Amino acid sequence: MAQPDSKKIFFENLSGAGKAIAVLTSGGDAQGMNAAVRAVVRMGLYVGAKVYFIHEGYQGMVDGGENIREATWESVSSMLQVGGTVIGSARCKEFRSHEGRLKAAHNLVQRGITNLCVIGGDGSLTGANLFREEWSGLLGELVEQGAIEEDSVQKYSALHIVGMVGSIDNDFCGTDMTIGTDSALHRIIEVVDAIMTTAQSHQRTFVLEVMGRHCGYLALVSALACGADWVLIPEMPPEDGWEEKMCQKLSATRSRGTRLNIIIVAEGAIDRHGKPITSSFVKDLVVKCLGFDTRVTILGHVQRGGTPSAFDRILASRMGVEAVLALLETTANTPACVVSLCGNQSVRLPLMECVQMTQEVQKAMDQKRFEEAVKLRGRSFENNLRTYKLLAHRKPESELPTSNFNVAVLNVGAPAAGMNAAVRSAVRVGISEGHKMFAVSDGFEGFYKGQIKEIKWADVGGWTGQGGSLLGTKRTLPAKHVDKIAEQMRMHNINALLVIGGFEAFLSLLELLTARGKYDEFCVPMVMVPATVSNNVPGSDLSIGADTALNAITTTCDRIKQSASGTKRRVFIIETMGGYCGYLASVGGLAAGADAAYIYEESFDIRDLQANVEHLTEKMKTSIQRGLVLRNENCNDNYTTDFIYQLYSEEGRGVFDCRKNVLGHMQQGGAPSPFDRNFGTKISAKAMQWITKKLSETFRQGRVFANSEDTCCLLGMRRRALVFQPVVQLKGETDFVHRIPQEQWWLKLRPLMKILAKYKTSYDVSDSGQLEHVLRTRPKESDASVAM
Repeated sequence: MAQPDSKKIFFENLSGAGKAIAVLTSGGDAQGMNAAVRAVVRMGLYVGAKVYFIHEGYQGMVDGGENIREATWESVSSMLQVGGTVIGSARCKEFRSHEGRLKAAHNLVQRGITNLCVIGGDGSLTGANLFREEWSGLLGELVEQGAIEEDSVQKYSALHIVGMVGSIDNDFCGTDMTIGTDSALHRIIEVVDAIMTTAQSHQRTFVLEVMGRHCGYLALVSALACGADWVLIPEMPPEDGWEEKMCQKLSATRSRGTRLNIIIVAEGAIDRHGKPITSSFVKDLVVKCLGFDTRVTILGHVQRGGTPSAFDRILASRMGVEAVLALLETTANTPACVVSLCGNQSVRLPLMECVQMTQEVQKAMDQKRFEEAVKLRGRSFENNLRTYKLLAHRKPESELPTSNFNVAVLNVGAPAAGMNAAVRSAVRVGISEGHKMFAVSDGFEGFYKGQIKEIKWADVGGWTGQGGSLLGTKRTLPAKHVDKIAEQMRMHNINALLVIGGFEAFLSLLELLTARGKYDEFCVPMVMVPATVSNNVPGSDLSIGADTALNAITTTCDRIKQSASGTKRRVFIIETMGGYCGYLASVGGLAAGADAAYIYEESFDIRDLQANVEHLTEKMKTSIQRGLVLRNENCNDNYTTDFIYQLYSEEGRGVFDCRKNVLGHMQQGGAPSPFDRNFGTKISAKAMQWITKKLSETFRQGRVFANSEDTCCLLGMRRRALVFQPVVQLKGETDFVHRIPQEQWWLKLRPLMKILAKYKTSYDVSDSGQLEHVLRTRPKESDASVAM
């Protein structure tokens, strides 16, 4: 397939020839570990290194023998979708002793291994760093014992370590997300969504206990994602007297007509005096004080299990490739590093800086410095906690500021999962800021028809888990009806607009900006939050809804590939949505382990198609049983899905047969993923806070008048930060004909998919991490956990 031009391709200069890399998974297991192992093995082999599996973690390294085996390309086939870790993980007391590390060093030197990729938690990574520091001394001892030759000390003088954090708790400082966290959130949210239906039927209260002995991330984010009434986490114990406050809140919620209550408890939850708060204690409290029918559900190891989410597969694949690059570039003086994620970017951080900060969190909690513990957890954790408090705890009317501003919120374009979470967040934050919130039904079509009504706090209860758009959404643009919309703005005294939608929302703001010259009604703060499965909005790396669509594609591809299990060799041609934007096909292809993905942004011709068929034919003859090819719906007018299906069927005759599947609107449907719920919630809250600020700045002489460019913005995720950008400035970055940004960050991920599918290609490493420091990784505006 043709390659995009790049001025910064340095990959050809990197070579792993003569290097031996070993990969191990240690400590607990986490979904996505297998994707990381697969990426390390295939990238290592791709650059010419020898790659070894170390089975059973450090125990396998100490025991040696069959536990340390050379890996082949085929040995990591069909493991991308498998949860846990196929190479095993074990706690190892022996490795903690000097004698155990001596045995491990001997086993590695025997195989010439001096590069270790460790996937585990802070304990596993700390152990690896100690091993590295002792390495030369261990080799000296082995020479004295006659276990190795003296020249081995010179030949294998330095041990290089790169870590990746695999932990569902997301308790490691320095990275926004650890491998396995997103999948664990999927398991939790699936249970919560299921529980909500039975709880509503019986008017029950459910107390859910989730994992997190020392870290409340899972509890906090799942509470944010499902709109839980109360959450209890170790980093922020409730104030004394919390029992009464919680019961008052539950009672007030019921009195407003809500039929259920959800309380989420982290397994390590404590009160201000360090006393554990258990799920059974919370249940007994609710029964005793309120008499509510209350049940406890302890999720346990369900959270560790199951298939990894699309996010975790992509994260682990990116980290695995980055880890190999880091090992290739390392020198004797390079400190052990950990590959991390900041915003939407891979970074490398000194391993021990991250470990020390992680330990600082626990120290702060032990010493009851809880505010400091929350700050040390990082900006992502802080933002999650702040947003949860803002949305879950309604202040009494008497305590709310009175701004006398009216803010309208509407959805524009096609529906996207997560839109409802964004609307809920906007409404509740707006009310908390003292505004009167108005909901517009059916986008700008409903706007000019006057389908506008006030929306209250309780009206958006339970919206976070609902798919589609409860407000209704249309693709209608405002320009043709601008006079009627202006009239409605005047009638309802609308002082600001929040538009949640895709490319049509972007076009709408441009049209309203132009209309300011004729209608003063549009001289108000206007902001757009991107929400579209296509992820084609300029000014933002990510859009609400795209993650849910990726999970739908990945799950379907898994099932389709499984359907061929036990049959003859088969290739599947899958058509994805996205208009002219190839995001879903490309990133979905990376998550599903596709052999090729055809997109509009990367032109291809019949020669490329033929080369792909031949490549797949060769692979089918030797090893793999199933092939997967994705095609973006508008990638080419002539090379249609039918054409590609017929071409593969004909050219593969005698080697494999072919099937095709058009995924269609299933990619837009379903309950939103945890990522989309939280992204929608946090980005919308930030947009409302911007509106409040702009309303204050532009209120003069008894009215709002905003006509500058910076009062009509798009809020988007750019690399590491959430940024407000005037829409007029984004015009120059936009291909309006094909409705896509002119530059798209995810095109840099396409070579990863090809490398992992055994294609020879060029890889742009210009973004690969230079070693940074933990405290410098997050700029002021960064909002972590909106990373991909």
